[in-house]
Amino acid sequence: MNISLLGAGAWGTALAVAAARRHAVCLWTRNAAQARQMREARRNDRYLCGVRLPDALRVTASHDAALRHARAGLLVIATPMSALREQLSSLPARRAAIWLCKGFEAGSGAMGHEIARGVRPRAAGGVLSGPSFAMEVALAQPTALVAASADAELCELAVRAFHGDALRVYTSSDPLGVEVGAAVKNVLALATGMIDGMAGGDAPLPGLNARAALITRGLAEMTRLGVALGAQAETFMGLSGLGDLVLTATGDLSRNRRVGMLLAQGLALPQVLQQLGHVSEGVYSAPTVLARARSLGVHMPITEAVVAVLRGEMQPHGALHRLMSRDPRAEF
Repeated sequence: MNISLLGAGAWGTALAVAAARRHAVCLWTRNAAQARQMREARRNDRYLCGVRLPDALRVTASHDAALRHARAGLLVIATPMSALREQLSSLPARRAAIWLCKGFEAGSGAMGHEIARGVRPRAAGGVLSGPSFAMEVALAQPTALVAASADAELCELAVRAFHGDALRVYTSSDPLGVEVGAAVKNVLALATGMIDGMAGGDAPLPGLNARAALITRGLAEMTRLGVALGAQAETFMGLSGLGDLVLTATGDLSRNRRVGMLLAQGLALPQVLQQLGHVSEGVYSAPTVLARARSLGVHMPITEAVVAVLRGEMQPHGALHRLMSRDPRAEF
């Protein structure tokens, strides 16, 4: 199959490496100097240091060439969410595509499927998501993802493209639920990072019990919001819900968890983001998640606490105390 990935960040590069073992793959970057460096060195040192690019993987800075390559195959948009609208708008009106973006568009607060519906209402679209660190996918470590679309043929195309010995791809007809899970888990990972990063002081350390409770109640928040938006509840028990949440909230490679840990250690948010050096989607998604929840009358106390910390209105210890001092209630 011919596959083109638009975007040569860590995730786009990792999937290109995985697919190039069996397919003809073209990886596009808008930066001509980066494309040249990747072709010559056979590495993407900026985003996926230490991983060799397969000799068969084609790297280009020509957007038109990448589109031509995938004309009869699969087109994957691997840019950040901020560039999804631009990429979708550049495609022919009926050109099917899937995207890897997670989170919400700045300004509009739209998720990927909402952007696609507004830009290209007659074209099939979908999302590929799930618990996955780019480095592990590039190194062919076992990973499971979910391809979600209302178009079953597009889901099957994604399975044919990426399903293999080390990468298992499931399908879903609920792209809305998959995208909600992918966005909200980043916010909840900030919260678990704060718990893991607390240094104690006069109060005892929160511990693993607190982390488990937060992940579980965070999953309940995620599900409430998703169902209110029209998603299927069972989606949040799957790879893009529970699976991605557990990975992002506990994995040492999680940027969102790292941000939460540094905030709990007393660093200001601008210092944290400068030290991180990469995008932390949860920081930008948290206010939008909260706004959409409030507009639907969905109560999300963990998300509220995260937003308060990010805005400097509360310290992580205070946020945890507020969550623990809430009135008792039935679990379900």
